[in-house]
Amino acid sequence: MTATLTHSVGIPESEYLALRDRIFEAIWSELDPLEQRIENDEQVPHDIVMPILERIGALGLLVPREYGGSGLSIAQYLPIIAEFAKVQGGLRVIVHVHNSFAHALSEIGSDRQKADVLPGTATGRNSVAFALTEPGFGTGADLGSTAVREGDDYVLNGEKWLITNSDIASHFIVFAKTTATDVSAFLVPRETDGLSIAALPETMGCKGTEHGRVTLDSVRVPAAALVGVEGQGNEHLERALEISRVFIAASSLGTSERALELSIAHAKSRVTFGKPIGTRQAIQRYLAEMATDVYALRGILADAAQKWDAGERIPAEASMCKLFGLEAVGRVTDRALLIHGGIGYTRAHPIERLYRDARLNWLEEGTPTIQYLVTAGRLLDGYAFSDAFETSRTD
Repeated sequence: MTATLTHSVGIPESEYLALRDRIFEAIWSELDPLEQRIENDEQVPHDIVMPILERIGALGLLVPREYGGSGLSIAQYLPIIAEFAKVQGGLRVIVHVHNSFAHALSEIGSDRQKADVLPGTATGRNSVAFALTEPGFGTGADLGSTAVREGDDYVLNGEKWLITNSDIASHFIVFAKTTATDVSAFLVPRETDGLSIAALPETMGCKGTEHGRVTLDSVRVPAAALVGVEGQGNEHLERALEISRVFIAASSLGTSERALELSIAHAKSRVTFGKPIGTRQAIQRYLAEMATDVYALRGILADAAQKWDAGERIPAEASMCKLFGLEAVGRVTDRALLIHGGIGYTRAHPIERLYRDARLNWLEEGTPTIQYLVTAGRLLDGYAFSDAFETSRTD
């Protein structure tokens, strides 16, 4: 039987459209003009960006209404994160991580943890980051960080890196071993003694956001910081990353849509030998292939969102969305560069930035090999992700 979640109906259509339109208008009128500044400085001006995001309601999109957020359904959220992916990538990353792990805390946190943190996430006063990846280990159960119970406290030691939004996070969901085999999760405030944060080198794309190193040196937290119960860490991990993979696929969709839009316009305006290059069969093929990827990605995202909002778990679907999304955005931005030719390889055109930004989608929330592993594992275990693939049974 498929595991279920709480059904999410989102907000009324008229309210949603007003929120979406307000966000879209600000993306293009207020945030997109910051692109060159962010790319040149390799730093997001948080003093400008965060007040804008708060004002338009972009920080509480997935925070439940009881905690001051908008309480969007996943189907309502996906077009918004896709639109953010069309402009400077660092801005998309901030919005994605902030909303993804506020959403995760709303599902796996205790009542006290949610009441303490979530109201602030809706306004930007708080922000939650996901502290999983480590420099000397893999992921999931392969962790070096430890959490030892001492009376009413836990003492955490270890090192995390590539922790996105580490420069603005007020809280970290930290994963650590509580036994030799069990992984647990803890909600750790940024200012806790023994927790330190250092910057890592700048990234190839999605400039301006920090993916830092978080060191835990005898960090003492109360037992109330434990998320759920001991040993539930992998379960929490799977639940949080499952839907966040869909969000990454939606980001791939937004980047792909923008690259296609720009490529169509360029194919019409660029003239060689007296004709627009869009009249050339080779360019037409590129455009058709790009559009096919966009259309297919829209379809699988709609299916995944509908299932999650209906209360289903979607482990295979989420990994397939992530996998197809990263492959699609890779193909689309490759073809966009070919259509634009040399000018597309210069910083004079957004295609160069979209090309670089898209490559982060390959790595966020698990590499392609992880998606193969999750999807195939579920299928081999008998997981049926649609009626068309139900396993036939005989008595």
